[in-house]
Amino acid sequence: MSTKYKATEQDAVYFITITVVGWVDVFTRLRQKDIIINALQYCQKHKGLEVYAYCLMSSHIHLLCKVEDESMLSDVIRDFKTYTSKKIIQTIKEYPESRREWMLDYFKNACTHLKRKQTYKVWQNGYHAEKVYSNKFIKQKTDYIHNNPVAEKIVAIPEDYVFSSARNYAELDSELEIIPLIIF
Repeated sequence: MSTKYKATEQDAVYFITITVVGWVDVFTRLRQKDIIINALQYCQKHKGLEVYAYCLMSSHIHLLCKVEDESMLSDVIRDFKTYTSKKIIQTIKEYPESRREWMLDYFKNACTHLKRKQTYKVWQNGYHAEKVYSNKFIKQKTDYIHNNPVAEKIVAIPEDYVFSSARNYAELDSELEIIPLIIF
């Protein structure tokens, strides 16, 4: 299996993207967004996840992050995806969702080809990880992360998007605490 886009080095900083299967717009409801934020907070507190930049879009999340201690980022992301998958499906089932049947069918069909027994598949396999190697790369990826909602015309300026660390860098109230980097 290729390691080109995997977090293989302990204590390294990575730009990662975790994407919903079929790019389904799951994170259009506040409850679904809260699942992701709460899971990230748990990983920060209990699994050593350090987040330097993030943006939660409707079908994916971008993170600039690393894991402290002896943990591997790949293990933290695996656990994050497993937990959030279950919570996302539970929320779709328990709360009003106009696309409930369609989404559940889609996530059910997404795992028909899997060898292991699984009822629903929310996240695409793996995650796209690129190791941070320079300050220029940090600035480029942080700008990309923060400008994602601007590019999608959700907001006019990055710090107006609530589910992004652009708010942290602008010293505004934010949903997720991060470790700000000095970007030049």
